[in-house]
This record gives sequence, C-alpha cells and structure tokens, in this order.
Amino acid sequence: MAPGSDAPPADGGFDGRAFARGLTSAPGVYRMLDAEGGVLYVGKAASLRQRVASYFGRTPSSPRIAWMVSRIARIEVTVTRTASEALLLENQLIKALKPRFNILMRDDKSYPCVLLTREEWPRLVYHRGPRSRPGRYFGPYPGASAVRGTLEMMARLFRLRSCEDSVFRNRTRPCLQHQIGRCDAPCVGRIDAVAYADSVRRAALFLDGRSDELAGELVAAMEAASAALDFERAAALRDQVAVLRQVQARQYVDGAHADLDVLACVLEAGLAVVLVLAFRAGVNHGTQAHPVRVEPGVDEAEVLGAFLAQHYAELKPPRELVLSHLPEDLDLLRAALAERAGHAVEIRGSVRGDRARYLEMARRNARLALATEQASQAGQQARLDDLQALLGLPAPPLRIECFDVSHTLGEATVAAMVVFGPEGPQPALYRRYNITGIEPGDDYAALRQALERRFRRGTEEGALPDLLLVDGGGGQLRQAVDVLEALAVQGVALVGVAKGAARRAGEERLLLPDGRELRPGAASPGLQLVQQVRDEAHRFAITGHRRRRQKTRDSSRLEDIPGVGPKRRQALLRHFGGLRGLKGAGIEELSRVEGIHAALAERIYAFLHGLPAATDTGDPA
Repeated sequence: MAPGSDAPPADGGFDGRAFARGLTSAPGVYRMLDAEGGVLYVGKAASLRQRVASYFGRTPSSPRIAWMVSRIARIEVTVTRTASEALLLENQLIKALKPRFNILMRDDKSYPCVLLTREEWPRLVYHRGPRSRPGRYFGPYPGASAVRGTLEMMARLFRLRSCEDSVFRNRTRPCLQHQIGRCDAPCVGRIDAVAYADSVRRAALFLDGRSDELAGELVAAMEAASAALDFERAAALRDQVAVLRQVQARQYVDGAHADLDVLACVLEAGLAVVLVLAFRAGVNHGTQAHPVRVEPGVDEAEVLGAFLAQHYAELKPPRELVLSHLPEDLDLLRAALAERAGHAVEIRGSVRGDRARYLEMARRNARLALATEQASQAGQQARLDDLQALLGLPAPPLRIECFDVSHTLGEATVAAMVVFGPEGPQPALYRRYNITGIEPGDDYAALRQALERRFRRGTEEGALPDLLLVDGGGGQLRQAVDVLEALAVQGVALVGVAKGAARRAGEERLLLPDGRELRPGAASPGLQLVQQVRDEAHRFAITGHRRRRQKTRDSSRLEDIPGVGPKRRQALLRHFGGLRGLKGAGIEELSRVEGIHAALAERIYAFLHGLPAATDTGDPA
C-alpha cells in the first residue's frame, strides 16, 4: 500500500501528478481520500500509474469529477497480481466503504440457481446463497421467477422429486405431485433406481443446454419402445418430446445456442435502470431490472461500467456481453471478466440481426422499469413530504425506524426494529433483539431494553434515525423518551402509533412527546406511510418471536426424553430438519442417526407418540 504524496505542491494541495509518477504500472485498486480521511472514490486500474495520472493530466470530464479531484487530500493504492483481483477488490471496497462518488448498486446478496442434489434419489430445488450443498448448480438466473418457471417446466419433463428428505423417507403413499403427473413417486417405489437415474441424467442434459441431444435420445427411445410393442411407454416418451419441443420453440434464440447477456441502461433525472436480458446455452433466462441513484454528471456508459464491475465480481460472466453504451475502461473489463470466467468475454456495442432486436427489447424494458421506479419513488416522496408537514419536521425524514415487541403470554419475547429510507424498506438494516431478564409480559421493559441496546450502539456509530416510531400508546412513547434522554440522544423525532378505538386501519392516533395527539385519517399519505412502517415492524417481530418460540419448544420437548442430551438433540433436529420431520420418522430411521442406538430410538419414538417404552440407562450425549 502506498501512502499519500509527501511533497505537496506550492499551494498546499495534493500533488496528484507527482504522486502518480511514483506509482507502479501494475494492476491494482486506488482509494481517493479527503482531508478528514473519508473515502471519496474507489477505482480499479490495469496500470495504477496511468489511471491515477489521468485524473490530473487533463481537463476533468465533468464538474462532478472536477469537484472530487479538488477535494483529494491523499490517495492510497493496493497492488494486485491480476486485473481480475483488482475487479474483486474494488467491488469489496465499494460495498464496505460506500464512497460518495462511486455508483452504488443495490446488493442482491446472491442470484438464485437450480440445484440438482447429490444423493441416492436426487431432487431439483431452488437455491440461493453459498454453494456448499453437494450437487450440481445450474444458473445463475436473473430472478426467482425464472428459477421457479424452470423448476415447473422440469417437473413436467422429468418428474423428479422436489420434497424434503424428512418427507421423502416417511411417505406411505404418493403425494399430489405424482397424481398430477409431476413426480414419479420414488418414495413409494413407483420407479426403480435405474430408471430414476436415467431421468436425472436427462434433466442434467437439458439444464446444460444440450436439449437437441436430449430430444434425439428421447425420439430414439420412443421408436425403440414402439418397435417393442410397449405402446404405453412410447406414448409417454412422445408426450415428453412434445413438451420439450414446445419449450425449445418458446425459449431458444433463433438459429444459435447463444451464451450472452444483453444490458441496456436508461438514465433520467438522477435515476438510472440497468436491465439485464440473459441467455445461457440459447435458453432465455428472463430479465432483471437494477435501479440505481446517480450523481449529476454521470452518463449511461459510466453506470454500465460500474454495473459490470460489481455485477460480475461474484457472478460468472457469459462469453458475450452486448451493451447499449460502452464504458471507458473497456480493455480492463475484458481482461478482468475473462480471468473471472476462465474464457474470453466479448463486449460489444454495435450489433445487428437478432442481437440488435434483443438490445432494443432490453432498452424498451429498461424504459418501462425506469418509469415504474420513478412513479414508485414519486409516491414515496409525496408520502414523506406529507409526513413532514403532518409532524412539523424541518425536512422529510430520510431514515425512519420503528420498534415493536412480540411474545405469547410472556414467552420468547422478541423486539424488532425495521428501517425505511427514501426508497422504502431497507431489510439489510433490520434488527431483532431477544429480550431477557424481564418479568414475562412486561412490554415496557422489553421495549426499553431494545431501545437501550439500539441507541447505545447508535450513538457510538453515529447512525441515528430522523424519525423514531414506537408501536403502542403513551406508555411505550414514555419509554422511548426516557431512553433517549438518558443516552443524551438529540435530533430524533419521536412518535407513538396507537390504534383507534375500533382498531380499524386509518383510525390510528399519532402521539407526540409534548402531549399532542394527531388523527390524520385514512386519506393522509403521511399516515399511510406510518401504517406501512408499523405493519412491517409488526410482521418482523412476530416472525422472530415464532422462530424463537418454536426453537425453544423443540429443544425443551426433547430435553424431557431420558438419554437425549444436547449433542443427540442437535443431531436429531439436524438430521430430520426439525421436530415435525422427527415426529414423522420411524424407529429404524431414528436409529440411523449418529449416537442413537436401537433402544434409545424406541424410547424417542414412544415419547413423541405418547406410547409406553422400556427404560434405558444410556448416558445423555
């Protein structure tokens, strides 16, 4: 890492030219910092020397860049071995530091895919997150709907199971999926292992994009079955071929098995949308729109350049990218994406034929997505403006937090905090607090504990809301006032959200710390926003409470079984996926769990089903 220049120019500012002359020509990442140490911008470079020098050796391309350069107090660099490493590091730093002058994409965590599990009877399932489960992963897909559509189509074509293992092991008759022709019911022996393995192999062929090969195989099998006078199987294969041909006609790129993403960007009034139209092995995987707020002076090419760097840092890029606007650092992106993909990645802006049609389709859908996003944000802003006027705030609240408490007769009390911003809910900032050390059912103490934990942390980190809502009446509001006063928190508007006399939506009362009570009515946009935030907090709190309560009940129920200690209890719940799966297991299945011998399995089964059992003297484990 290289520190900022030690030789400032005569005017006392940062001498970027002198600093750039001392840099290496190796690839890496640079961070521009202001006088307070805040990160202004994070960028990647194939040559650090050339890239950093470009900011200081020519007229800035826009007033935004000129202002950024004028604020630079020092630059730090990290040298990487390859352009791909620079791309990954840049993406990580942008997510972690959120620099003001970078274009920040919404973090979608991960993209969904189809998982073909590796087990005795494999199944096809929706998967999102780390690829740690054994099996083959197909995708990723641009959105959940594309995965679910693929799974539905695969069920019609190949009839593989989709049920959980705990259900599969304990079925005694076929389920509804078999009755509607979407599963061959291996759970009850309606298909043998050899035939099922063949269906699995064919499903993998299809997901690999080798559908022509699969169609030829199915046609040959159909003809063989017909020649052998097995007309029932021949008819089944005929129907399978017909469905496959329908899928091919609907989803395949005309005349080619393309592996490409088509990306179009539209920008208007500080809001941009990047729309991705994805094809893999010729199969259309659908579209996904990515809205992003941008600073004045940013153009479509810059947005697409930032999008490519962040989008494909964790997602394997296809062989070809078709863009509506070509970014500036095209050579670096090509090199980094090729290294990431393990093959050459062609980035094109001028296309003809089918690809031109797909690019126009992407542009048209991007414009529609932008119009939808603008309408949504306009409505959100109108509600924020109305809430400002309703509460007499100096400005529309940019960060709204709401707290709610949930329990069942004092059991498993959970407090929840949700956060809303100008664009709506921000789930990544939600928090739950498991409440302990209070009298069961004491909502005031529960709320006070959660508020103290949140604002003690918030005052240390500087992350405070503009508006704090608490679900409840004057008592809950008093707890919030006391906590903020005790922690010397200032600048936070407080409102208690109390239900009306008939508890009907729209009749809520807004209670203020000075004793005022507002009844804006159901037509108030500001109250509608408060209702949305309050309802989301209520949902989030109830979900957390139910999970905590169920976990407690699962554990406590098993604790009552002699011989079942913490290790065995954990092994049982993990093996069967919870108490429901455990209750559905037979004695033989129970005895297959590590640490569960035959006598103990009998006792567990008897206990869960209210049957008498012989005493076992085994030590708890």
